[in-house]
Amino acid sequence: MDAALAQAFENTWPAAEYATAGGFRVGRGLGAGGRVSSARAVGAWTADDIPAVETIHRAWDQPPMFRVLDSDPDLADALLAAGYRRETPTAILAAPIAELTGQPIPPVTTFAIWPPLAIQRDIWVAGNITPARQAVMDRARGPKTAILGRIDDRAAGAAFAAISGDAVMVHAVEVLPPFRRRGLAGWMARQAALWAAEQGATRIGLAVSRANTGARATWDRLGLSEIAGYGYYAKPS
Repeated sequence: MDAALAQAFENTWPAAEYATAGGFRVGRGLGAGGRVSSARAVGAWTADDIPAVETIHRAWDQPPMFRVLDSDPDLADALLAAGYRRETPTAILAAPIAELTGQPIPPVTTFAIWPPLAIQRDIWVAGNITPARQAVMDRARGPKTAILGRIDDRAAGAAFAAISGDAVMVHAVEVLPPFRRRGLAGWMARQAALWAAEQGATRIGLAVSRANTGARATWDRLGLSEIAGYGYYAKPS
């Protein structure tokens, strides 16, 4: 993953604050999940930095956690030796925006709206995208939007998209259970791409758990391909 896309991945889903411990940058998530509540390597690190990261986490009342790229086996080995275990393997996918903008979206299927409507927030909460996670969206700077998806004249899905540099990142894609497997997530991603193209973005990216094979199949069909992967490392509770 190139540096600009990696930075977009961070900028569009930001922690409440950050601290540095040696070669690590630590995020304070305020209950918004591992992505913003983990430490990641941003420079040269040593094993002595790991306890320093743990001290920051504990001061913020969050369990120590690291987010480690698959391309960094040395860090993975150091964390395993320190008693951590790997969780939630995740893939980062990306594509040129043009891959998603060539097919017309059916009328009144998707809309780009900011700030989010109450119904979008309700859909997110139903999918465990809690108010704390929604606060991450509010913190994101730069162009951003919430995507509303509709099926059968019903609000059925919601997603968040934000731009950093030349890339739009799509987060928090949620479709209500009765409306799944009908292509709505794909239409919402296409709407995010169309909106982002109007803002001058040229690339689109997102993260998906490797266990979520249904979502991965959707993104593969849209033309997104894997460019990087990572996992979380935490100590057993």
